[in-house]
Amino acid sequence: MPKAIHPIAGALALLMIVTFWISTVITEVFGSPGAVVAVKSAIPWAFLLLIPALAAAGGSGIRLAKGGAGGLAGEKRRRMPLIAANGLIVLVPAALFLAAKARAGDFDGAFYAVQAVELIAGAVNITLLGLNMRDGLRMTGRLPKPTPSSKPEQETPT
Repeated sequence: MPKAIHPIAGALALLMIVTFWISTVITEVFGSPGAVVAVKSAIPWAFLLLIPALAAAGGSGIRLAKGGAGGLAGEKRRRMPLIAANGLIVLVPAALFLAAKARAGDFDGAFYAVQAVELIAGAVNITLLGLNMRDGLRMTGRLPKPTPSSKPEQETPT
């Protein structure tokens, strides 16, 4: 069962975060204040699906790795605390703050400062989750595994 749940939950979580990020950028650049309010108000509600998807991906990944700490599974495992901390410490509070400010029509400096932090933190999580997806695809053979570097060793000057 974890073998089926893991890729679905991980892909769903990544897709949702990418959707949040793109929706935010598009509405901030091209949208009306009403569109910004709609996007910022919808994101916290989407946490009801995102957080269980991330938990399912993490839990099933741990089970699939069977405690292994090396190789690609180890790389994925080392990224997960960063993803979780970024989400819980930065992204969730920022989304709640921005939703409240947007609903109040309070698009001030604090709103845009937190928005900038949220976009940066979101890009970090997209990158980390994307790396985890890439490594998962490599582990299953759907992508080729990286080959050792063939560049010659450089001599150190004496």
